[in-house]
Amino acid sequence: LGTKVVAGGPLFTTEFEQFEGVDHFVLNEAEITLPPFLADLEKGCAKHIYMSDEFADLTNTPPPLWELINMNKYATMDIQFSRGCPFNCDFCDVIQLFGNKVRTKSQLQIITELEFLYSHGWKSGVFFVDDNFIGNKRKLKKEILPAIIEWMAKREYPFSFSTEASINLADDEELMRLMVKAGFDSVFVGIETTNEDSLTECNKRQNTKRDLAGCVARIQESGLIVKGGFIVGFDNDPPTIFNKLVEFIQGSLIVNAMVGLLNAPKGTRLYKRLESEGRLLNDSSGDNTDCSINFVPKMGIEKLIDGYKEVIRGIYSPKPYYERVMKFLKGYKPPSAKGFHLRFHLMGAFFKSVFFLGIVGRGRLLFWKLFFWSLFRRPKVFPLAITFAIYGLHFRKVYQIMA
Repeated sequence: LGTKVVAGGPLFTTEFEQFEGVDHFVLNEAEITLPPFLADLEKGCAKHIYMSDEFADLTNTPPPLWELINMNKYATMDIQFSRGCPFNCDFCDVIQLFGNKVRTKSQLQIITELEFLYSHGWKSGVFFVDDNFIGNKRKLKKEILPAIIEWMAKREYPFSFSTEASINLADDEELMRLMVKAGFDSVFVGIETTNEDSLTECNKRQNTKRDLAGCVARIQESGLIVKGGFIVGFDNDPPTIFNKLVEFIQGSLIVNAMVGLLNAPKGTRLYKRLESEGRLLNDSSGDNTDCSINFVPKMGIEKLIDGYKEVIRGIYSPKPYYERVMKFLKGYKPPSAKGFHLRFHLMGAFFKSVFFLGIVGRGRLLFWKLFFWSLFRRPKVFPLAITFAIYGLHFRKVYQIMA
């Protein structure tokens, strides 16, 4: 059709050779490679590939052009405070993409972006997409979070925030308190595994030698809901790892547990090690829930996949899932003084979800038990209860694809 195709972002940065039919690859960080591409395109001499080893100064990053999208079509808006991570997990490509040094935006940039969203009518969830939001704790506690707290109070709490952070968030009560006061209500934490040897194997040193369940409890007691990330398939995983993960997730009341098969993304230390050992099969699909694995696991592929499915059934079948939700909500203390904003255009989705959950879905009796218990016994958590029920439906549908 003669339309130029331009591709960029993490996937293309590490695996652009795999994609045909792309006219221009704008790789690495856009602050560095996008301006020369646009200049060359305007002059009619754009190259096929633009790449750079340089890392961008985020204090010069312009705000996103959110006015180009229809916000009503989105469940959440994304903003970014930092790039880079101080840790070096061997299966993660964040270091290859963004480096070990944590680079941040300024207080003014963050408030400007929040103000833009607010002025354009957004009153819902905002996700800080940082791979590790707490990579620069000092700046968060001294500058960013106090500014967000002041802005949110002035604007009557239009947003709820979520993000990703390492497990050592549990060690900093002041940071958790400030995050909750600023309007954060959930955080994704990469727990990965309960097996200490597997954590050491993948250099997840921030998770070793600590009470992981206790850390989860401290974070959740602060008012932040933990969404946990887990991985099976490490060389040191014992045959009992699958049951132990189910027990950990159920016991620590992590409602949203994202469990995936270990894969080795291109460019990671894990990829290089497996390649040197002759165990690499192909490039990763990028979806660690599709039952594909790009290397030969020590426990055997069939045993690993069977165990993985066992974990999924153990945490997302209706009975254990609703039990986990109920137990969590009974002890959950929602942060006070936060606004609730009903988005009327989503009411259709709400009623549709209730139909699938309460009329035709598996576990519908358990759904109605949760529905009426939360509505009459704990009305403050009723919206969250319905959200969790919808999450459960989502995860069951996602994992049905692999069955």
